[in-house]
Amino acid sequence: MPLWVELLLRVGAVLVAFLTLPLLVGQAEHKIMAHMQGRLGPMYAGAFHGWAQLIADGVKFVQKEEITPDGADRPVFRLAPVVALVPYLLVLLVIPLGPGDLVGQPLDIGLFFVLAVVGVGVVAVLMSAWASANKYSLLGGLRAAAQLLGYELPFVLAAASVAMAAGTLSLPGIVEAWQPWWLIWQAPAMIVFFVAGLAEIRRPPFDMPIADSELVFGYLTEYTGLRFAFFLLAEYVGVVVIAALTTVLFLGGWQGPFADAQLGWLWTLLKVAAVSFVIIWFRVSYPRLRADQLQRLCWLVLVPVSLAQLVLTVSVRIAL
Repeated sequence: MPLWVELLLRVGAVLVAFLTLPLLVGQAEHKIMAHMQGRLGPMYAGAFHGWAQLIADGVKFVQKEEITPDGADRPVFRLAPVVALVPYLLVLLVIPLGPGDLVGQPLDIGLFFVLAVVGVGVVAVLMSAWASANKYSLLGGLRAAAQLLGYELPFVLAAASVAMAAGTLSLPGIVEAWQPWWLIWQAPAMIVFFVAGLAEIRRPPFDMPIADSELVFGYLTEYTGLRFAFFLLAEYVGVVVIAALTTVLFLGGWQGPFADAQLGWLWTLLKVAAVSFVIIWFRVSYPRLRADQLQRLCWLVLVPVSLAQLVLTVSVRIAL
C-alpha cells in the first residue's frame, strides 16, 4: 500500500473517532445523568429512549444565529472554538487503540507530545475570554488560567511516574511494559492523573471557569450557534482523551484477561467507556469546588502525592 494512502486511512479513522466517540459520550451522559437523578430526560427524538436527541441538538445549534459582540476582537473570537478542538484531534492521533498498527501515528516521544498539546487548551479559553469583551467572560478566563496552570503540574508529574516505571515515553511502549501489579503500585499516580485531567478539561466539579450560578456561563457567555457547539464538542472530546490516556497509561490499554491480541482494540474501548462513566458519575455526585478548595486540593494534596509517587517509582526502579 502506498504511504500516502496508508496515511490518509489513518487520519480518516482518527477523524471518524474524533467525530463519533464524543457524541456517544454525550448521549451516554444525558441518559446516565437522567437515571441517576431519577428523571426521564428527552425520550421522543428517535423514538427509542430519545437516542437521536443529541443529533437534534446539533441541528438546532447549526440553525441558531451566530452573534459576535460589537466590542469583540472578531478574528480571535471566531478562532477560539477551533483552537479548543484541534489539540484533542492531535492527541487522538498518537493514542494507540491496539497492538501493532492500531494507532494513527506512533511516536517515540508520544507522552511528551500529548502533555505538550493538551496544555494548549488554556490558550483557547484565554482567547475566548479576552476577545468576548465581557467582564463575566474575562473573570471565567482568569479562573481557567489559574486552574489549568496549577493542575498542569500534578498532571505531568503523575504521567512522568508511569513513564519512568515503563522506561519509555512511547505510549505503545508503556502499554507493552505494563503489568497487572501496577494497578496497586501506580494507583496514587492514576488517581492524581485522573483528578488533574478532570480539572484540565474543566469538567464538574472543576467547572469554576464556567460557574453558571456566578458568571452566567463564564468564558462561553457570548458564544452562540455553531461556535458554542464546538466548545461543547471540545468538552466531550476532552472526556474521551482523558479516559483514553488513563486507560493507556494506568489500565494496561489493550491488555485484557485473555491473550488474544486480536481483541485488544475491544479491551481499550471497554476501558475508555468505563472511565468515561466514572467521569460522568463525578459530575452527578459532587458539587462545584470553590476557588480556595480547588487550589488547596491541587497544591496541598495532588502535588505532594505525585512527588511522593515519583520518589517511590525511582526507588522501585533502582531496586529492580
